[in-house]
This record gives sequence, structure tokens and C-alpha cells, in this order.
Amino acid sequence: MLPLDKAAQIRTVKGAKILGSRAGNWLTRAQAEQLLALPDPATLKGKRDRALLALFLSAGLRREELAALTIEQVQQRDGRWCLVDLLGKGKKFRTVAIPNWAQQAIADWVAALPYRSGRLLGCINKGGRLAGQGLSASSIYSVVVTYAETLGVRFAPHDLRRTYGKLAHKGGAKIEQIQLSYGHASLTTTEKYLGVTQDLQDAPCDHLGLKTF
Repeated sequence: MLPLDKAAQIRTVKGAKILGSRAGNWLTRAQAEQLLALPDPATLKGKRDRALLALFLSAGLRREELAALTIEQVQQRDGRWCLVDLLGKGKKFRTVAIPNWAQQAIADWVAALPYRSGRLLGCINKGGRLAGQGLSASSIYSVVVTYAETLGVRFAPHDLRRTYGKLAHKGGAKIEQIQLSYGHASLTTTEKYLGVTQDLQDAPCDHLGLKTF
């Protein structure tokens, strides 16, 4: 019903910008501990799921990184267990330290496997038996969401990645080190993951250590 020139002009108008960013979800320390306790370590699936959840919460991995993780990448560096040569966004490699409890969960899972190299995770069939080596990113998502429903808390794999940084930061970890573990190019991105806001009660000036007049 409009003249053709008017219609053409309307089609060239840009849409309104969407400002801000989604905050995402974080688990509390108590919720994270409850989550890690849900898998049954007496079963093969429980061993795998405990290792899977431990890797999310102890290393802040992306789903794709966890799906691609190999047994050979779990190594000792500088006297502690690490995930080495993780290939993240922008084709950048990084190494992330993991705590002993996460390494133990990995070791328990690997000890139950018929293979000792290649992709770390594996598929478990309905009978509770290993059905193949490797687990896709979409399958990892399904595993995590199922445990979220069991726990009664809404979260996805990326929220476990956020939780890793949030709990580490609350525990006193340096934000620059969290940035390196995440593989973020920008510190601003890391701050968004942690939900960092200005704290006027415990401000930077309170930690200067300067003598007063």
C-alpha cells in the first residue's frame, strides 16, 4: 500500500540496539558441593558424571573444551595436576590447574575404562555400560541439565563455568589469574562472568597500606 520508494527507505532503517548483557547464574558453594555429591561413584555412569561435573567446577571449561579433552592432557606441571594445552576460542592454548579432588574423580573414571588414551569422556548406555569413547557437547549439556533438575536449581553448563570463577574470586583468587584460566582476552569479560560490582564498603583505598597524617 506504500509507494515503492517509501517502502525501500523503511527497509533500510536499522533495528534498535540491544544494550546490556545477560548475567547468567551462579551456584553457591553449598549448591556446588551438593551437585558434586549427586553422582553415584559405585556405578560407571556415576564415575563419569562426577568427573564431568568436577571438571566444570574446578577448571571453568567450556562444553566444547570438555568434549575435546583427552586423557593425555591431564598431566602434572610444577608439582600439581593440570589440564594442559586446552584449545579455546581464537585458537588460543592455555593450561589450567585442577585440585586433587578433581584429579581423583578423573582417575576413578579412567581406572574403570578399557582405554588409556584419547577422549576422556565416554557414552554410557541405558544398561549402565560403556557404549563408546567420546561425548558430544550436546550430550554434556543434557547430563548437566538432568542434574540441575535433580538438585532443583536452574543452571546450564556455562553457569558452572561462571561458578568456578565466582567461587575462586570469593576465595581470594586474583582476577587476572581467573582471566588466564578462563582464556579470556579481555578482563572486562571476566568481570562480567564474576558479576563484579563496585563495593564501597570494602573499597580499593582501604587496602593501600599508606600511613595517615
